[in-house]
Amino acid sequence: MGSTCNRRQSYAEKSNEIIQFESVVFSYDGAPRALDGVDFRVGRGEFVAVVGRNGSGKSTLAKHCSAILLPTSGRVTINGMDTADEQNLFSVRQTVGMVFQNPDNQLVAAVVEEDVAFALENLGVPPPEIRRSVDWALRAVDMYDYREHAPHRLSGGQKQRVAIAGVIAMRPRALVLDEPTAMLDPTGRREVMRTIHRLCREDGIAVLLITHHMSEAARCDRVAVMDNGRILMDGPPGKIFGNTARLREAGLSVPQPVELLERLRENGVDIPPGAMTVEECAEAIFLAMQGS
Repeated sequence: MGSTCNRRQSYAEKSNEIIQFESVVFSYDGAPRALDGVDFRVGRGEFVAVVGRNGSGKSTLAKHCSAILLPTSGRVTINGMDTADEQNLFSVRQTVGMVFQNPDNQLVAAVVEEDVAFALENLGVPPPEIRRSVDWALRAVDMYDYREHAPHRLSGGQKQRVAIAGVIAMRPRALVLDEPTAMLDPTGRREVMRTIHRLCREDGIAVLLITHHMSEAARCDRVAVMDNGRILMDGPPGKIFGNTARLREAGLSVPQPVELLERLRENGVDIPPGAMTVEECAEAIFLAMQGS
């Protein structure tokens, strides 16, 4: 999971960036800056996690990606379109799909396939095209067999996958997910994360994942750490989670495999850093035991 995904052609074949923040500042009604000079980019087909303590600016950053919020100063562009230009609003929101943490807030119909079709119907898309898009989206999230079910009878993970289907049926170039697994049990989290990784890998959709689960961030292409409205660190998971002292200063934990290997090294076990997942951790311990 989570290696660099297939790339799509860039707009005007000049840029690989779908989401671009340039010196973005944002304040809520005169409060201290929620975003404080943010420079940040997400490329096509890239899977990027954003982590940070509560109040660090993660959700504010996410809402700027679909012009729910606009910068106080600085500039956000989506596929080359300035979000502050009202004429771009429709195209921006077609380019970036948003998924929030509570799927019940995004499910509006009494039948799964009707829910996925809702936005397309509102746009006046011809029925045959709606049928094709709904079927494709439900298959993409492994929910096609539930197309005639009532959403309220589904599990939390299934509901969230239907919510994702409703977004990807619009064929966005990027998905922004704000804590999409926060209300789910471990099984639901695995279902949703497996779906998101597959969409990135197979369909080339850029993904920006806001999460407080370090294990989810560890499986992404890049991790950006936010603190006090700023990007504190940004890089591959191995680099970010290798800097445990700085993460803890920012009020964050590290993935459990990273912490386990760190403690083993502190106790004299010769294990190199770099393992991010449970599987990698198990392999590192096995190799260390073989060499002892």
